[in-house]
Amino acid sequence: MNIAILGAGISGLSAAYRFQQLAPETTIRVFDRRNRYGGVLETLNRDGFQIEQSADNFITTIPWGVQLCKELGLGEQLVQTNPSVRRTYVVRRGRLHLLPDGFLMMAPTKLLPMALTPILSPFGKLRAGLELFIPSRKDDCDESMANFVRRRLGREVFERLVEPLVSGVYAADMEKLSVLATLPRFREMERNYGSLIRAMQKQLAANRAANLAEQSGARYSMFVTLRNGLASLCDALVTKLQPDTLRTGQEVTRIWKTAEKQWVLETKSSGSPTISATYNTKPEFFDAIILATPVHESSRLLKNSSPELAEKLAKIEHEGTAIATLAFNSDQVKQSFRGMGFVVPKNEQSPILAGSFSSLKYEHRAPEGKFLIRIFAGGNRMPELAELPERQLKPLLLAEMRKILKINGEPIFTVTSHWAKTMPQYHVGHRELVQEIELLTDSDLTLALAGNAFHGVGIPNCIQSGFKAAEKLASSFAKNNRSANDTEKQVRK
Repeated sequence: MNIAILGAGISGLSAAYRFQQLAPETTIRVFDRRNRYGGVLETLNRDGFQIEQSADNFITTIPWGVQLCKELGLGEQLVQTNPSVRRTYVVRRGRLHLLPDGFLMMAPTKLLPMALTPILSPFGKLRAGLELFIPSRKDDCDESMANFVRRRLGREVFERLVEPLVSGVYAADMEKLSVLATLPRFREMERNYGSLIRAMQKQLAANRAANLAEQSGARYSMFVTLRNGLASLCDALVTKLQPDTLRTGQEVTRIWKTAEKQWVLETKSSGSPTISATYNTKPEFFDAIILATPVHESSRLLKNSSPELAEKLAKIEHEGTAIATLAFNSDQVKQSFRGMGFVVPKNEQSPILAGSFSSLKYEHRAPEGKFLIRIFAGGNRMPELAELPERQLKPLLLAEMRKILKINGEPIFTVTSHWAKTMPQYHVGHRELVQEIELLTDSDLTLALAGNAFHGVGIPNCIQSGFKAAEKLASSFAKNNRSANDTEKQVRK
C-alpha cells in the first residue's frame, strides 16, 4: 500500500511517523509546497538569541506533546517555564497590572486578589462576587465566550480580564467564539457546581490534596518547550522517517479519485526542495490520503471529489497574526516587572494583542544582559496587521512598547513573522460542524483529515490529530488485508 500526506507541519509529520510505526511496509510520501518541513514551527538562532517564529511552547495538561518528545528521545530537552516569573500582566490605561493571583483563564480561585486588583472597579468586583448566586445554565446548548462570561462574572471581568487572555490564545472575536469548542470545562463547572468560583475553589483543594499524596508534586510546569527550539521536534520526527518520504518544494495542485478508488495527485515544483530527491512530474497514484493542510486549502483540493465535505470545510474561518520579536540590551527597558508576559484588552485600542517576555520565560533564549520580547498583532481585532510589512509594523508596535515598558533606543534587531489565515476560528456551532465533517470522512476509508481546525489549536492537539488520521487509515488497510486473505483462503478451498 502507499499513502500520500499533504502538509509537512507537525500534524502531517506526526501522521507519517505514526503510520510508519503501524504499517512499516507502507510507502509514505509527505508533500509540502514550502521548501522546508515544520509548517509554522520554525526556530531561528541569531547572535546567541533563540527566536521561535510562531508557537514558543506547549501545554503539558494535554499529554501528547510531552509523550511524543519522550518517545523521540527529547525528554531531557524539555524545559519548564522560569518559576520566578510565572505571572501575567494585563494592560490597563497603558500600564502593566498583575493578573489577580489565582485567576485562571476565566475564573478566580481566590477572592482576596480579585477584591484588591486595580484592574476592576468596585462595582466590577461586586458583580464578580455575585457569580456565587447566579443561577446556572443546565442545558447543553452552545454560546459565545462573551455571553458566557458576562452572564457569569459580569461585563468588567469579561472586558478587562477574560477577553484579553482568550484573545491572546485564539485571536478571535469573543462574540462568536464557542465556549463549548474552546473551554468546555467551564460550562461543566457551572453545570456541576452551580458556580465557577465554587468549582475552582473545590478543584484547587483537590489538587493540593493530590500533590500532598504524591509528595514529589507535578513533574512539569503547565507549559514547556525544547531547549534546542521547537523545530527540533520536527527534526526528530523527520529522522525517524524513511529517507525518501519527504517531498518539500512540491505543491499539490489537484487531487481526484479514480473508478478503482485510488487517489491521484498532480503536483508542480514550488522551488528548490530542502531534501534532495528526484520528483515525478506526472500524476501519482495512492491508495489513501491524509490532508494535513489548512482547511481552506483542503476544501479547494476536495471540491471535485468530495463537494459536500469541501463545502463544510470552507465554513471554518481563519484569522492571522504577525509576530515581531525584538532584542534589546536589558538596560534599555526601564519599566520594572517580573512576569512571563502581558495581554492587552480590546478596549485599550492598541495594535498589540499580547507580549511574551521570551528571555524571562525561558532564560536560555537570550545572552546575559539581553532582553528578548515577542509581540503579537492582528487577529480578529486588526486583521490587516497580520500581513503588514515589517517597515510599517515595527514602528507601530515599538511606539506602543515604549509606552508600556518605557523602552529607550532602538532594538538590536527585529525579526517579523507573518502567519496569515493560520488560526482557525472555533465559532459557536463549531462542534456540530466538526461532527458533520467527521461523519463524511468516516464514510471514506481512504481519506483522513488532520490539523488544528478541528479539536484544538495547540501542538499536542495537532500531534493527536495526526496520530488519529494515521490510525484510521492503518486500521482500514489492516481490515482490507484480512478480508483479502480470507477471500484467498476460500478460493483455495
